[in-house]
Amino acid sequence: PTPRASLKADQSHSAVANMISMVNAALAFAGQHAVLNGVARATAPVMQQKSQSVPFLDRPAALDGTMVGDVGFDPLGISSGIPMAWLRESELKHGRVCMLATVGYIAVDMGIRAPYAETLSVTSLTAHDATVATGQMWLLLIACGVLEVAGAAGIAATLSGSDRKPGYFAFDPLGFGKDPKQMERMELSEIKNGRLAMLAFSGIVTQDALFEHAKNFPYL
Repeated sequence: PTPRASLKADQSHSAVANMISMVNAALAFAGQHAVLNGVARATAPVMQQKSQSVPFLDRPAALDGTMVGDVGFDPLGISSGIPMAWLRESELKHGRVCMLATVGYIAVDMGIRAPYAETLSVTSLTAHDATVATGQMWLLLIACGVLEVAGAAGIAATLSGSDRKPGYFAFDPLGFGKDPKQMERMELSEIKNGRLAMLAFSGIVTQDALFEHAKNFPYL
């Protein structure tokens, strides 16, 4: 071949090589861009739902709304370390006790006495120390101990994964459980009134203890 033909051939080969290099570079850039986009999409933060009761806090993962009365209130994050079944069992128990205690505390200070206790001249605030001094508090302690032992099996079953609801002891003398919708309303009422009673009883006892002139209901 002539020198001019060889030069043209070299130029053609060079042009083809340049085109291939440009295509490879474009493909490499596009592939890298796609991979980066995929990583960005995979690592993009997922917005966590906010608590219904405290809107500026994230809703705790364990409070998923499956329990009656769950409004996502757990500012201390207790549900992240303790099973929800145990927490709900405890909440229901303390709520029930405080509902009874609030009524009983006010009733005693309004002059209502249990049978064989009509002559006692104590208030609800002083009754504890008086019954401890006489030994009568042992009767209440034994009764509470029996109830705790009797309920331990149910609590253990719930924590082991059975289908028993926390706080359920088959106590439904009026038959509210026959209608599922009515039962759900009653469960919601119980948990709301129990929470209110825990706050109310704490407030009543505190008010009664701090202010000597507040000896009777409404403790003002």
